[in-house]
Amino acid sequence: MTLVESDRPASQRGIDPVRWPDVAVVPNRPVRAAVATRIFRRTVERLPLRVVEAGGRRYGGGSASDPLLQLRRPSSFFHRLGAAGTIGFGEAYMAGDWTTDDLTGVVAAFASHMRELVPAVFQRLRHAVLHRQPDADDNTVEGARANVRRHYDLSNDLFKTFLDETLTYSSAVFDGEPAHSPELLADAQRRKIDRLLDAANVREGTRLLEVGTGWGELSIRAAQRGAQVTTLTISIEQADLARERIEAAGLSERVDVQLRDYRMVHGEFDAIVSVEMIEAVGANHWSEYFGTLDRALRPGGRVGLQAILQDDAIVRATQDTYTWIRKYIFPGGQLASAEAINSTLRSHTRLHVIDRYSFGRHYAETLRRWRDRFEEQAGKVASLGFDDTFRRMWSLYLAYSEAGFRTGYLDVAQFTLAKPAG
Repeated sequence: MTLVESDRPASQRGIDPVRWPDVAVVPNRPVRAAVATRIFRRTVERLPLRVVEAGGRRYGGGSASDPLLQLRRPSSFFHRLGAAGTIGFGEAYMAGDWTTDDLTGVVAAFASHMRELVPAVFQRLRHAVLHRQPDADDNTVEGARANVRRHYDLSNDLFKTFLDETLTYSSAVFDGEPAHSPELLADAQRRKIDRLLDAANVREGTRLLEVGTGWGELSIRAAQRGAQVTTLTISIEQADLARERIEAAGLSERVDVQLRDYRMVHGEFDAIVSVEMIEAVGANHWSEYFGTLDRALRPGGRVGLQAILQDDAIVRATQDTYTWIRKYIFPGGQLASAEAINSTLRSHTRLHVIDRYSFGRHYAETLRRWRDRFEEQAGKVASLGFDDTFRRMWSLYLAYSEAGFRTGYLDVAQFTLAKPAG
């Protein structure tokens, strides 16, 4: 593959400057670019990674079997990296400034060494160099609705291109070792749901609250057990399709899909489940989120909570940092740590953790399958009106997430929370 530095305008490379203003325009930051160049080249010498630049320069600590990162437009890449750090790294991929045949492998090479790659002096200067998360992305009641529209309301048909028949957008639990398991993803998703329903003691007659509807699969399986389900979402697209699927299953009398913010919930419930919803809450609203669960749960009840986790030190260091994921994928998002969850529970609720099951490797396999399907369906995604820049962005998001779980930089767990009977 020939690598050629290109000065063509972004519009000639298929980048819409209106839709993608920060991708279409390369920042002019020569001093920062020079610093980024030196740091990047020195860093990759310590990684299982190979780099080749347009013009033929080769470096990196990887062998022939390690991933190859191809810098097609090194100047643009280093200016972006110098100007915006990891945001620039992601925008450079969206722009086609760099490419690779092993996207997950490239990201994993950085993720597996993330803690030692950034010198302590730069960690202390993080907030002086990197942007802070915009106030407009705060997950207030109105802000959360706006943030949801930028992800979950993109298109139900988009999510259908890569999710399985259950339309479950969270980690599955496979039977046995997950890596390249022969099990159907839909079966592994149903196992995950059933495990969480079991943890919350959902059975015939249970009054169940689900915080975060998704596309309705958990509500359907809970109703099939005989539970009476109230499920909350602020995604119009998800609510519409969830109602259709619930009606098709003949369960409309047992499931009430409400277009309602979790903070506005009414009533008392025997059990609550919430799957990968806390990630969209924001750290400054965790007390509201867990306080709502506490308020809505009857004494003696249980909560089944599934949450993506990060190391507590990383959570605290990056809490206010504006990252590529927060800018383009999950505005206002924030991963929690197990320590942060326990601390919030102690300070703001009567709930306590009685069980925790971690299964990060299962998420890596789930994401591998999603990414494979998404890339196989490139033509379908294009026919839905999503351009090449979006498809590169989404592929990077899925690969980034897969690499995080595969290297242990990220984890996922199901927590069982209990409320005292008295």
